[in-house]
Amino acid sequence: MAKVYGTIIIGSGPSGYTAAIYAARSNLSVLVLQGYQTGGQLMQTSEVENYPGFEDGIMGPDMMEKFEKQAQRFGAELIPEDVIEIDTSKRPFTVKTDTAEYQGQSIIIATGASARWLGLPHEQQLQGRGVSACATCDGFFFRGKDVVVVGGGDTAMEEATFLTRYANHVTLVHRRDSFRASKIMQERARKNPKISIVLDSEVADVLGDEKVTGVRLRNLKTNEESTLKTDGLFIAIGHKPNTDLFKGHIDMDEVGYITPVKHTMTNIPGIFAAGDVTDHRYRQAVTAAGDGCRAAIDVERWLEEQGIEVGVENWE
Repeated sequence: MAKVYGTIIIGSGPSGYTAAIYAARSNLSVLVLQGYQTGGQLMQTSEVENYPGFEDGIMGPDMMEKFEKQAQRFGAELIPEDVIEIDTSKRPFTVKTDTAEYQGQSIIIATGASARWLGLPHEQQLQGRGVSACATCDGFFFRGKDVVVVGGGDTAMEEATFLTRYANHVTLVHRRDSFRASKIMQERARKNPKISIVLDSEVADVLGDEKVTGVRLRNLKTNEESTLKTDGLFIAIGHKPNTDLFKGHIDMDEVGYITPVKHTMTNIPGIFAAGDVTDHRYRQAVTAAGDGCRAAIDVERWLEEQGIEVGVENWE
């Protein structure tokens, strides 16, 4: 008889691993389908200094390794495979990867969100070395330095304004001749003496070998290029939730963020969502972990309400 897990967790960032820790510790049978790229966005982060409990900071990959080991300690089964399809028509639900099928009485979607990047020639090479998509995460490292923020929406205005707490100067670059951000956010940025604005321009590339030393700007009206010295490049053009797989199954907003209907449960009873797939505002490791905790508790209580026994001992 095939295993039927109490819950199948799709994703292996802070929300997925925390959900696994809580669910497995409550004696649920837990499968985590981590994806081939395990660990979520923190695998691209050099140092994490704002997660409670790590007073000296910790490297992102090291932190996720600790999360993973803690989930394994309580009995969660971890498989590094990408999910390619889910069948929500009947329970137990079926989750398919490119090599196998798994069944679970519940599912926790914790696939996260991905920052939108510019696609510059040296952008990926310098990630974590001055290129960032999260001012809240990395702003502290640019105390007294000059930085560039790219974008024209509220996020870009918020990031630029936030960075003035640390940076010596912030240059806000936008490819159009006007911003799409709300007027109040624009006014706040324009009035800040530490922010200068460059319109009708794009960042053509980011410069530097071991760390960012500057950006190459291109004026889109004249096609002229210039070099601006800077210590950091913050890309604030939005995030894309990793939810394409669930379209047509799970209710989402117009951007693709999952919209839970009760606590962490989605429109399909038995399917829950946690972390950045539901969060377009905070997008922090600690809030994602908190969401994973909430989802695991919701799963446990929901399964109990259904009278479904899904403990590990049921396989023995």
